[in-house]
Amino acid sequence: MCAAAAALALLASGCSMSLFGNSQSPPPPPAEPAASAEPAKEPPKQSSFRERMTALFSGKPAPSGYAEDAAAAAAAAQRAATEDCPTVDVRSGASTYAVGPPGAEPTATTLRFQASIAQTARECTVRSGNMTVKVGIQGRVILGPAGTPGQVEVPIRLALVQEGVEPKTIWTNAYRVPVNVPPGQSNVPFVHIEENITFPMPKPAELDAYVVYVGFDPALIKEEKKPERKPAAKKPRASG
Repeated sequence: MCAAAAALALLASGCSMSLFGNSQSPPPPPAEPAASAEPAKEPPKQSSFRERMTALFSGKPAPSGYAEDAAAAAAAAQRAATEDCPTVDVRSGASTYAVGPPGAEPTATTLRFQASIAQTARECTVRSGNMTVKVGIQGRVILGPAGTPGQVEVPIRLALVQEGVEPKTIWTNAYRVPVNVPPGQSNVPFVHIEENITFPMPKPAELDAYVVYVGFDPALIKEEKKPERKPAAKKPRASG
């Protein structure tokens, strides 16, 4: 019996040593996946009206990297249908602007430059009961016989008018648009864009009568003001 007890004790001791000897440390936690080497792609940028009009007038495709995000645009504003957008018209007699010598009408030989409006474009959106009309104007400046390269200014006026028996001006603004004529060139195009002609949305019948007029307004270019004459000093009263 003693021998059997000793054998059992030895067997138990051998099993215990075998269990602990074959045991392994717990496996290390799985490594986190390496970050992607490719940078996250930015959402497509929404091309602005100014960029699209510049591309339209120049006949070039829109700048790369800009794409229309129709869903975002629809969430922010509802683009009005073309037939609901007020038309743009060049006011009669205001499609050209000629500049001659200071204080004199231009002639065939004294013309410094002439500006003209070539084409227009517009886009309308409706938001919170208001309509916003964006208008783009492309024109051209041509030097005359007396013209020289450099910067000139062309006076442009925009007016939103409700036509009818008694036309009503809803909105108007004027601009002195700088145009640079580089040396060696006799004519250059220019672009002017107004993006915020905003007004309360009228009834459909009234909206049909809305027109955006564009044209040159020579009254904006005024001669330099003469220095104000100071009042003559009062003579001191004679004493006595």
